[in-house]
Amino acid sequence: MGRRGKQLRGAQRMADEYVITTTVAEFLGPTPEAPVDTIVEQVSADGRRVRPEVIPVEPPSPVKRARISAQDSAAPTWNADPLPFEPEGLNGERYDMELGGFFLPKPAKRAKKPFKPSDQVLYDFRPLRDEYLLELLRMDGCGDASEEHCPTPGCDATPTIRCTQCFGGLLYCTTCCKDLHSLNPLHIIERWNGVFFERVSLKDLGLRIQLGHAGCHRPQAGHRNFVVLDVGGIHEVAVDFCGCDQESEMGLHRTQILRRGWFPATHNDPRTAMTFRLLDVYLTQTLQAKTTAFDYYTTLEKLMAGAGQALPRRYREFLRVTRLYRHLLMLKRGGRGHASSGVSGTTAGELAIRCPACPRPEVNLPEGWEDAPPETRFIYVMFLALDACFRLKRRLVSSDLRDPGLGTGWAYFVEPGPYREFLLTVTDQEEMSTCSGLAALDYANTKFSRGYSVTGPTGVGDLQKGERYANMDYVFASFMRWINANLRKIVSYDIVCQWFKKLRERLRDLPPLVRLHIIMEFYKFVIPKMHIHAHILLCQLLFSLNFLPGAGQTDGEGIERPWANLGGVATSTREMGPGSRHDVLDDHFGWWNWWKLVGIAALIRKRLDNAKRERIIQEDSFNAFTAEQRERVPDWERMVCDYERDPAGNKNPYEVKTSALKEADVRLRLAEGEAASVERGVPALHDVSPSTFIFAGLDLEDEQRRLRVQVALKKAGTTTQKIDLLSMRRKLSRGIARFRKLQATYTPGALQALSRRAAAPDEVPESTPLMLPSALTRQEREAGCISGVQHIERLARDAQCSEALMKLRNQLHIKSRFCTYKELHARHQGANTRARNLVARNESKIRLHSEKYQAAWEALWLLAEKDVSKVGWKRLRREDVRTMEDPEELSQRQALRKRQAQRRREKLQRMMDEGESLDPSELASDVDVDEGVEEDAEDEMVVNTAENVREVSWIWLGAGKTGTDAELEDALRIEWTKARARSRRWKEEVLLLEEEYRRVLVSFEYEAGRWEARAKEIKVGVVEVGFAQGAIAYALKQAAVYRDLATRATVTMTEIHQGRGRKRLAGAGSARAPGDDESDSDEDEDSDEDGDGDGDGENGGGAASEDEGDE
Repeated sequence: MGRRGKQLRGAQRMADEYVITTTVAEFLGPTPEAPVDTIVEQVSADGRRVRPEVIPVEPPSPVKRARISAQDSAAPTWNADPLPFEPEGLNGERYDMELGGFFLPKPAKRAKKPFKPSDQVLYDFRPLRDEYLLELLRMDGCGDASEEHCPTPGCDATPTIRCTQCFGGLLYCTTCCKDLHSLNPLHIIERWNGVFFERVSLKDLGLRIQLGHAGCHRPQAGHRNFVVLDVGGIHEVAVDFCGCDQESEMGLHRTQILRRGWFPATHNDPRTAMTFRLLDVYLTQTLQAKTTAFDYYTTLEKLMAGAGQALPRRYREFLRVTRLYRHLLMLKRGGRGHASSGVSGTTAGELAIRCPACPRPEVNLPEGWEDAPPETRFIYVMFLALDACFRLKRRLVSSDLRDPGLGTGWAYFVEPGPYREFLLTVTDQEEMSTCSGLAALDYANTKFSRGYSVTGPTGVGDLQKGERYANMDYVFASFMRWINANLRKIVSYDIVCQWFKKLRERLRDLPPLVRLHIIMEFYKFVIPKMHIHAHILLCQLLFSLNFLPGAGQTDGEGIERPWANLGGVATSTREMGPGSRHDVLDDHFGWWNWWKLVGIAALIRKRLDNAKRERIIQEDSFNAFTAEQRERVPDWERMVCDYERDPAGNKNPYEVKTSALKEADVRLRLAEGEAASVERGVPALHDVSPSTFIFAGLDLEDEQRRLRVQVALKKAGTTTQKIDLLSMRRKLSRGIARFRKLQATYTPGALQALSRRAAAPDEVPESTPLMLPSALTRQEREAGCISGVQHIERLARDAQCSEALMKLRNQLHIKSRFCTYKELHARHQGANTRARNLVARNESKIRLHSEKYQAAWEALWLLAEKDVSKVGWKRLRREDVRTMEDPEELSQRQALRKRQAQRRREKLQRMMDEGESLDPSELASDVDVDEGVEEDAEDEMVVNTAENVREVSWIWLGAGKTGTDAELEDALRIEWTKARARSRRWKEEVLLLEEEYRRVLVSFEYEAGRWEARAKEIKVGVVEVGFAQGAIAYALKQAAVYRDLATRATVTMTEIHQGRGRKRLAGAGSARAPGDDESDSDEDEDSDEDGDGDGDGENGGGAASEDEGDE
């Protein structure tokens, strides 16, 4: 019973549990002289809120005030002893006839939490601002540094130079500062001019940087305008190269620069260089924060010239060096520096980072995996995902000849040459679609092509005109070269229902490099869980991951997550040439895959914990359902097993079969019956048969509905549109006149009813009542209609309900598809206008079908004498006409909204407790509760008014059933099979995740072994000592990285999860990572102890689906 206490029955009631504390004042109630409370509303300071305040008003009479004062001073304080029971009739709201009125007392209110700011340090900073501000100002002067004596021992020169990056802030003389910075030549220097510090360079102080080796007796001066870019800014420096007898050993000028830790911008006579530190910081920034090269370079300029001073411009050199450096890092991390064949021996796809959880027979699968029993064979399935990203389009800038890629085809893109040659052989093709939910496919194929040579990468290859099958086939076949042919595959694609048709023939006709012969029995094709709702019902049954054995809880949407991550670079890659664009995207793909690899253990642990919880819930639910239907279960189980074994030759147990006739079928059946009557010699009343008469009226109804929709669409139309409406109305008026003549024969009572009706002078044809038999009263039908016409209308109306409901569902599917596509892909005014027009036309069809169903239902209701139980169809209300939502997603979304509402109320209450001027009504302003639902407790609140949290509309739940035993049997079977599928999928998910964890550890050990083998392949005696030492050190460091990942994965999977914001405890026998016992944070005491989400969260992980190989 929520906050008022929990009811108990029978033996559970104990006398000591029904104790209340009361006073005499509560029994007697307030005295007539008691103060009167009034409410005064005060406006907040910002004028946006009204805060009510309760103010007691004393009685105006001095006698009454004196009497109240005397009563308060004389009245003894009386505390009643607790009663062993609740007095009957004490509180009418508590009395309950069924339960006897016994309730537990209200639980005591929790003590108010002490005030605690979200950031204690920030809260304490406010009174310290003056202190901090003065210290900042003090730093602009000399501070504690001596202005008379240089701190270097033995130096008596006057100090005027300060380094902003050296610790201490001391002043040195020019000579000492230059000597101190011989090893830090890129520090920022300031000179005291007697009034303030001004920026100078070490080059101005006379510092020359010696490259090659120290003590060179014949240095060669570098370019006089040599510039070095560092994280601190852009520096002009004076450099000297080695020109003595050791020059051959020191190498060329570019070699001397590289060995100093700088990267030259040119190979010959370099005059610009960038530090490796700068390149590392920039690449990390652009990969993580999607910072563009222009923004980063501009930041360097403004660091050095905050007032707009002139600086040497090296932006083009910066672009060139960052591209070279990212390519070299990819080669280095791919082990090409350790290979005897060098960079030129790099093969296609070799530099890509592979998913450690995906099955690879030569890497992480056990011996004999091919012979696994059928019930566990699914754990060795390869999950693949295909998709296109239309945001990553490129303008017509440069060409492959002018801007070739440094490593295109070595990582994630297909080999450019063969791919381009194949596309030249592909002619224009129309991608036919038989899925009505994909009616926007042709629009999607062409909307972004104009003006762009590339409209998006996919897995990864460039598209030229939408998602043509030719492009997708080539990319798919190219990727499948690296997947073991004996593995079973599950392929997800948002239009797989169309793409997989004739796929085997198309793959067989590809060029020899990627030609693929597939065994269809080894492939299963599915539609991702989010995209499947935009498909027709048949696609949702045939390509659903929820019903596919072995799919677990894979959603198929993993490829969408890197697309979202790459959205930040779409604007910068749009202006790049093809080669530089490929290099940049390869780097971003590698970054995504690496951090997915690093966090995959945490992701698996999080999903495994959730899967184990859900498995228990779904198993209990399924077992309870099975126990209730134990007599039917064997037949249902056999049906499901037969379908899973041979989907093509057996009935789909998840499909809803409807036996209702369509409108055309009913018309044909009635016409055949009337023709048979004529053959038997039954005379006809009119050349137009009764069924033709009824269907003529129904056709006029359809015309009226279409005309009403056109009027609504053309309210502010042009003169031409108004003329069109007049023409349509004239045509409808002529049809109604012809129908009136037929009514004189079949329903003369309708004409009499019309004569008694006073028509409005401005009545338009679409509003004129047709007066079919259903519109007449029972007496009028019996006296004024020939026998049988109302029966004909009933059959026709029943067929109308069935057909209109089917078409309504299809149009709602199309609406979902249109709206989703418009939101994600429609850009620019033209594309948005076309999308809006498509949505508007579809909305008119939805209105037509819904109104047709409503009119047919109302006619059936009238023919059934307004007895709803005899109609056989549910009433369609406006709120029922909505797209389908998955019940599981709805429940999860509803639970999330409940938690969000609860957190918002707590936040507002905390703000009010801290003195904020808020209206108490705001505590529930964003929370709507259904009428008639009591808010018993905060965790029981129902939020059910917004469209996205409602239950699934009845139109998607086998609507239109007549309630027969056969239909009830089908409904029970479908619900049982779906419950069985949910239980099986969660069991499979647990087994899949456990197997993936095992594969992750084996894959890490495999990569560590590869790097150790590379270290052993270095020929120490042949290769120069410095190169050999560096190569071996890097290889062993990489091996250690992978072994450390394996150790941390073991800790992550075995530690005991203590809840959000709390430390995890290592499980029995598990290793503990160093430093887990103590926190390195100064704010550890401010961790999220109350679990409200403000503190440290759970360990994160890669966002891509762990079951999908998106290498």
